[in-house]
Amino acid sequence: MRNALKPIAIVAALVMSHGTAVAQSTADDIAKYREMIADGNPSELFEMEGEELWKTPRGPMKATLEKCDLGMGPGVVKGASARMPRFFKDTGRVQDLESRLLTCMQTLQGIDPKLVIDGKFNSGERKTMAALVAYVVTHSKGDKVRVDMTNPQMKELYALGERAFYYRTGPMDFSCATCHGEDGKRIRLQDLPNLTKHEGAAAGWGSWPAYRVSNSQFWTMQHRLNDCFRQQRTAEPIYASDVTIALSVYMAAKANGGEVMTPGLKR
Repeated sequence: MRNALKPIAIVAALVMSHGTAVAQSTADDIAKYREMIADGNPSELFEMEGEELWKTPRGPMKATLEKCDLGMGPGVVKGASARMPRFFKDTGRVQDLESRLLTCMQTLQGIDPKLVIDGKFNSGERKTMAALVAYVVTHSKGDKVRVDMTNPQMKELYALGERAFYYRTGPMDFSCATCHGEDGKRIRLQDLPNLTKHEGAAAGWGSWPAYRVSNSQFWTMQHRLNDCFRQQRTAEPIYASDVTIALSVYMAAKANGGEVMTPGLKR
């Protein structure tokens, strides 16, 4: 019986080896494809739209966002997203890039945040938000992630983000850690970074927001997190809610010192 099983074991091993080789070859081809189009990243189109929106008077107050303070001073976008999320004294809370832009849109332009919070991705004011994000993050490309974790609220949100990262929910009993808590995981030939380690967090956090080649869309971090909850088959998080910002604080803190590669280019 033992000898009879040997051919079956050999065939199984060959099939598995061939499957692994094919998967690796496909992954390599995807990596080459990304490299080929990197110089012409379609995110540039969203960045251009975002720059125009930044400088265009909008909302009831007919004002631009050129005085928006992202933490580096009014109107300064260079290096701003590399230091976010961060604590802002004027709002008394920790904000990520999108929630901070919501504040600027409300205070400078009179635009109701609910238009974004209650909206849908890729339409209306959420589409506007995506373009603005593309504009801002491009000005941190090549910088180092430098998130200041000394503020007590940052530490509090880090702890909340860590709890949320490991919290299992939904009918499939998934957590963020299910996909991003170990080395060597992959889904649909997409390598999944281990966000619990610096190297993985730097690769993951540092490359989002990003342009998704598969659907020709620019995804912000809020959009990315929303889709993670969807894949867990659980309730959609409220846009710019504490839990989404907390998860961003957790990832950004793990990624501290890594290179900002945004806008990224994804499958």
